[in-house]
Amino acid sequence: MCWKDPAGSDPYEYQVGFNNHFSVTHPSAPGALPTRGNNPQKAPYGLYTEQLSGTAFTVPRHLSQRTWLYRIRPSVSHTPFKPVPHPHIISSFTNLDDSRLYPTPTQLRWDPFDLDDEKANWVEGLQTVAGAGETQTKMGLAIHVYGFGRDMVDESFYNSDGDMLIVPVVGTLDIVTEFGKLWVPPGEICVLPRGIKFSVKRGPLVETNCRDMPSGWKGYILETFSALHFTLPDLGPIGANGLANPQDFKYPVPWFEDKDYGASTPSRSSHFTIINKFLGKIYHATQNHSPYNVVAYNGNYLPYKYPLSEFSPVGSISHDHPDPSIFTVLSLPNPATPGTALADFVLFPPRWLVAERTFRPPYFHRNVMTEFMVNIKGEYDAKDAGQGGFVPGGASLHSMNAAHGPDRATYEKELARQDGPKKVGDGSLAIMFETSLQLVPTKWAVEGCGKRQMAYSEVWEGFEVSWRKEKPEGA
Repeated sequence: MCWKDPAGSDPYEYQVGFNNHFSVTHPSAPGALPTRGNNPQKAPYGLYTEQLSGTAFTVPRHLSQRTWLYRIRPSVSHTPFKPVPHPHIISSFTNLDDSRLYPTPTQLRWDPFDLDDEKANWVEGLQTVAGAGETQTKMGLAIHVYGFGRDMVDESFYNSDGDMLIVPVVGTLDIVTEFGKLWVPPGEICVLPRGIKFSVKRGPLVETNCRDMPSGWKGYILETFSALHFTLPDLGPIGANGLANPQDFKYPVPWFEDKDYGASTPSRSSHFTIINKFLGKIYHATQNHSPYNVVAYNGNYLPYKYPLSEFSPVGSISHDHPDPSIFTVLSLPNPATPGTALADFVLFPPRWLVAERTFRPPYFHRNVMTEFMVNIKGEYDAKDAGQGGFVPGGASLHSMNAAHGPDRATYEKELARQDGPKKVGDGSLAIMFETSLQLVPTKWAVEGCGKRQMAYSEVWEGFEVSWRKEKPEGA
């Protein structure tokens, strides 16, 4: 099944269905897939057979992810990799004495981050904000921001350290991958699994209503180091439907270019640069052909995207405030602790609240999980979005067991509310990266970026003592 945007704003076609097994070929090469098995002695059209593994060979079958690719040239044809400095990426957070890190349990909040170099491409524009664990043992994660103003031309990136879940805030991402193309505007996300090559170019500069948003294409990235990958959360008593439905996840259809870089194309550069992130460092290699030469593929290890507007929220229809886990879009389970996640991607969309005699904004809490939130647009229902507030494009970090909850203005507004149905978050969109790990911020995020709201803790000042000994009304 192929999906095409009926509004025409997305120029590409897609296959649909979360973690489906796709066997597809480009229309110009019918029969490019082998008719028996995956690795014939001679592949059709003289193509090269290559398997890309997303999991170990011996994981349980329901967890197995891999794809067979049939390409014009093998990926191995490139020069040796050489290290290239990138001072802004951090991928090991285990040494708390590292001068680049700033461990603190203090609640943190930021205005939208700046774009330091408008001439940077997407890789050069990465900057680490916080993380936990390390890549070498495949345990942990990192949170980055990106800001760039230059397309990746004759450049391709792949990440050996982990999967990348990308959340655009300003500017559409036009992404070319080995499997095809993805069009990802603000309001959508994409996941680019470990090892898959891709290039990021600038689509239309679609902006949210971010206050004082600097120029350039900007967004957030959750990088997971785990040997496993995101899944849809179990629905339990919710039943078979709701939250993120499998049919709303979109995967690219094959697209390829048969292109060599040499004397026959003097107007282009003489090589294609392959950029690799390995153990937190950046390496470059070169090759004389495009890496986007996959004519057909067969498997379930692919990049994908998801429009957040398709999320189908559930909630209380009588009384009390449900746990925020009901807003989970994607989950990466922690195998060491059943029922917890190394990473959850959580969404707070526009929705109706109808619970009677219930404090409806998120309550005061001290979680065993760590929460990193991003306000993509509008006003989040637990925080004021005005000057010095949780502004669109900004982010916050509430570490494990750090107390947080509604600010005083939101609390007092809620106490004065008349009971009855209310649409919250109309025109807004907020997301959260949640983890069972303890995140440590980078020193750049705490002291160097210039966007940290130093007065964040003041939003909880001024709560008066309203406790009284009289019998409560209705007791």
